[in-house]
Amino acid sequence: MASVIGFVQRIWDISRPIETPKSADAVRIGLLGASTTAPLSLITPAKSHPGVVIAAVAARDFKKAEAFAQKHNIAKIHRSYQNLIDDPSIDVIYNPLPNGLHFEWAMQALRAGKHVLLEKPSVSNAAEADTLFSFHAELRSPRPVLLEAFHYRFHPSWSGFLSFITASTIESARSWMSVPAGVLSSNDIRFQYDLAGGALMDPGTYLVSILRQVFGAEPEECLSAVATPMPQGRDQKIDQVMKASWRFPNGGIGSIEANLARSTWLGMPGLDLPSVVVKHKEVPVTDEVGSDKSQSHGMIHTVALYNWALPAIWHRIDIVDEHVTRDDEGKVLKRWTLKKTKKYYTWDELQEEGKTRVGSKSWTTYRHQLEQFINRIKGQRGSGVWVDEDDSIKQMEMIDGAYKKAGLPIRPTSTYG
Repeated sequence: MASVIGFVQRIWDISRPIETPKSADAVRIGLLGASTTAPLSLITPAKSHPGVVIAAVAARDFKKAEAFAQKHNIAKIHRSYQNLIDDPSIDVIYNPLPNGLHFEWAMQALRAGKHVLLEKPSVSNAAEADTLFSFHAELRSPRPVLLEAFHYRFHPSWSGFLSFITASTIESARSWMSVPAGVLSSNDIRFQYDLAGGALMDPGTYLVSILRQVFGAEPEECLSAVATPMPQGRDQKIDQVMKASWRFPNGGIGSIEANLARSTWLGMPGLDLPSVVVKHKEVPVTDEVGSDKSQSHGMIHTVALYNWALPAIWHRIDIVDEHVTRDDEGKVLKRWTLKKTKKYYTWDELQEEGKTRVGSKSWTTYRHQLEQFINRIKGQRGSGVWVDEDDSIKQMEMIDGAYKKAGLPIRPTSTYG
């Protein structure tokens, strides 16, 4: 019963954060587009941050922007993205536009001296990523802050999960994420090649990032990539489903399954919790002094994280250690399994020595991310979690490689110069 009450309480607290008075030097953020993403990813998290004001919104449809601004108490409306970027009262540009527009408007914002919080994937392909992040790296100090918004990394549950992994001995890692069939309309931006759509570019970009985080390295080779195209009559350059695998430097294999229209029996919509399972190679265990030297003792360590996408609502980390003893001829003498479960809703639950990190149970991944973004802007000490330029470039290189392996074109490069 306590777990049910805690679950309900977390949902209540997350959806209704306590609004804090804003400081005089609060960072003023402008939103590109009246997106469905912004309320979850930025507007609600900003309510509890004293150093953030959502100050303006711009949309190509002015009436839509007006309705959005009224609903979310945003004071200023701009008729174009450029007008918002040129507004001297705006410090930060939040870019949740369709993938194919990320590059142009991130570049425009940086050229105007604005900080940029950029939704993932950062851009459409590796060439754009190299151009964008190289441009940012070459800006004169103090540079604007640029962050690709892989929000899941900023929550304590992810750091807790990683603490149980030994990258050098990983045998396999699997990650998956899906959208139930019928949730996305047929004209959704995710199904448009010109806007850099596709399963690998949407849920898949998380999954690629997760593999890179888990292995702590870049893959040596894309072993396989199999795309399920859109139904006949739809854009065949779009992957409705992408399954792919890579070999990493330690010999381990990482695999993903990204699905934009998951269905189950009789075509009914299906949904899996976004999850990742990491299995380690069997390693020898040193037993206590006095044990039988003719026996060997090995252990296979498996760690799984369920619901890495929305862990503040609920998540679970399962740690399973499978033990086996063998005689000197390799015959199995005994098998047993030890299991434990962990959950980390706050940094305090991690009990990290010498580290002080802020946040409450009501903080979502997005709220933790916003905290670190603002810390960077203000030059304040943060949690240490970040996504740097090289990380974002390598991310797109891995995605491009999978599209090539699948026989699909990489997403188109912007004509913006």
